[in-house]
Amino acid sequence: MSSNIPDDTDATPCAYTDYREGESTADLPATGADATGLAADVWDALYGIEDPEMPISIVDLGLIYGVSVDDGDVTVDMTLTYSGCPARDMLTAEVEAAVTAVDGVEDIELRLVWSPEWTVEMVTERGKDDLREFGLSI
Repeated sequence: MSSNIPDDTDATPCAYTDYREGESTADLPATGADATGLAADVWDALYGIEDPEMPISIVDLGLIYGVSVDDGDVTVDMTLTYSGCPARDMLTAEVEAAVTAVDGVEDIELRLVWSPEWTVEMVTERGKDDLREFGLSI
């Protein structure tokens, strides 16, 4: 019997997307609550970035999956609400600029990750309060 289902072995991933495993959802949302030193300063800078469509921090929205610091080299793992997000370039540029501006940061690597997939469960309690205040039911 022949199947009409296409063979996925010929699928080509999007050239602009880095597909890598992210943290487990049990570790999310990441908030930087335990961060110290330069990592805490980076988290503070990320809290200052709001989603362009809603007055909520990208951290409280659950878009930041992790921050790691090695001397002055910072890696930020970030996702978006969906892979076709029209604010992608704007948000990534804002994150890079905000983190680069932190005193002590020498270099930033921003990694967009899609696993685990973002869901509303990634939003922090503070973020949920902000969304309710904005008029969204969550």
